[in-house]
Amino acid sequence: MIIGYARVSTQDQNPQLQLDALAAGGCEQVFEEKATGTYRERPELNACLRSLRTGDTLVVWKLDRLARSMKDLVEIVHDLEKRGVGFRSLTDAIDTTSPGGKFVFHVFGALAEFEHGLIRERTIAGLAAARARGRRGGRKPKLSKGDVRKAAAMLRDPLVTKTEVAEHFGVSRVTLNGSLAREGYPCNPAATATAGEVQ
Repeated sequence: MIIGYARVSTQDQNPQLQLDALAAGGCEQVFEEKATGTYRERPELNACLRSLRTGDTLVVWKLDRLARSMKDLVEIVHDLEKRGVGFRSLTDAIDTTSPGGKFVFHVFGALAEFEHGLIRERTIAGLAAARARGRRGGRKPKLSKGDVRKAAAMLRDPLVTKTEVAEHFGVSRVTLNGSLAREGYPCNPAATATAGEVQ
């Protein structure tokens, strides 16, 4: 079955040109996206992709009607290949159902690997640069070094409870305990201070 997908652009809200081209291209069913590209959700595209079966062909007027980025396009076309679904872009003269068209799938597959490699490389380089600047990956601590130092000073007073200190900094007792341990402070500064005074 030949299935078409049309999506209006922000500049051109009239999909008739696309619909006419898809009909001329032999589409037996067309999914039409009414929303513009500013909306992330594309329910008609999702429905279209779900309806495709092995041996079907997905047809679009132009590549940019199917995807908003190269990464998006590569992922969709690569998924179609794995499912045994053909793909045609009328304006871009891409037809994976033609004898030489399978090569396009291999190109898109190579692009997918290339994109994945670039993302991984950038991530590793970014983490290495952050570590070089003394930063670690992951979520930013809720209490800064200065906050932990103040909290430890407050807890040296035996009349001040951990609950009070945690509420003062807007964190839980668990977070407070973890922050103290992270910065090398004793879990109970008051007890430590008292023990030091006795000695």
